[in-house]
Amino acid sequence: MKALHLNTPLLRAAPGLFKHEEVWLKMDALQPSGSFKLRGVGHLVQQAAREGVREIVCASGGNAGFAAAYAGQALGMAVTIVLPETSSAAVAEKIAARGAKVLRQGAAFDEANAFAMALASERGARHVHPFDHPLLWAGHSTLIDEVLADGLEFDAVITAVGGGGLFCGIVQGLQRHGLHEVPVVAVETIGADSLAQSLQAGEAVTLPAITSIATSLGARRVADEALRLAQSHPTLSLTVSDAQATQACVRFADAMRVMVEPACGAALAALSVHEAELARFKRPLIEVCGGIAVSTSMLATWTIPA
Repeated sequence: MKALHLNTPLLRAAPGLFKHEEVWLKMDALQPSGSFKLRGVGHLVQQAAREGVREIVCASGGNAGFAAAYAGQALGMAVTIVLPETSSAAVAEKIAARGAKVLRQGAAFDEANAFAMALASERGARHVHPFDHPLLWAGHSTLIDEVLADGLEFDAVITAVGGGGLFCGIVQGLQRHGLHEVPVVAVETIGADSLAQSLQAGEAVTLPAITSIATSLGARRVADEALRLAQSHPTLSLTVSDAQATQACVRFADAMRVMVEPACGAALAALSVHEAELARFKRPLIEVCGGIAVSTSMLATWTIPA
């Protein structure tokens, strides 16, 4: 069965986008699902299809739900996506347009996921977790395979972190190729920084609430495997503000002609916001994770101060 995700372009960043002379971009914003999520979700859903599963249920802030809807439609499966109340109407409409049934439950992901798990059990459907499953991590790890197949030698990977599924995949991909010393720069927005707070505390921390505009990073607690890997693999945990993330989205759209949401903007902002800390890297790779919660009208409101 052919993978549902694409081998996305590896592009050198446009001159002037970053102060670093050489920055490379893995353009997962160009996946059919609009984000990297199709790598892992597609892998998981395809395995479910091989096992004869005909219905899936997924709780999501948006991107994993859209990827699940895309995968389910491609494989002829019934799909129900449970969104928390914080997800926008525009995101719900995009998911429904892919043929999925969209439900609303809870003020945050945790409540939506508990409802999705119960619903899947009741229906005999397969529950698809958006970030905490080994098949997801294996699917996400393919982005490292592709970058290395393109022949790029990079000295760091910069990625946004929400629940930690993408982070797990990146670390697994690096370690599979013997790149145990290549650090991962894990970037979160303030108000959705559960990994940063967990690393500081030395144990898993559950945030009382998500207060960041980057709702795609809105996991109140990261996956246990993400915390374990961040404690064992070279990891630099950084945070940026909502304003810094959204302004990075605007600069990226101007320079690369691609729109991404604030969750992705967090990773794009890191080189500028934390210039001194990241100056030692000469050829960083940024995972441009994408996201469907963005529009031209939203970009227009994310103004950059003169």
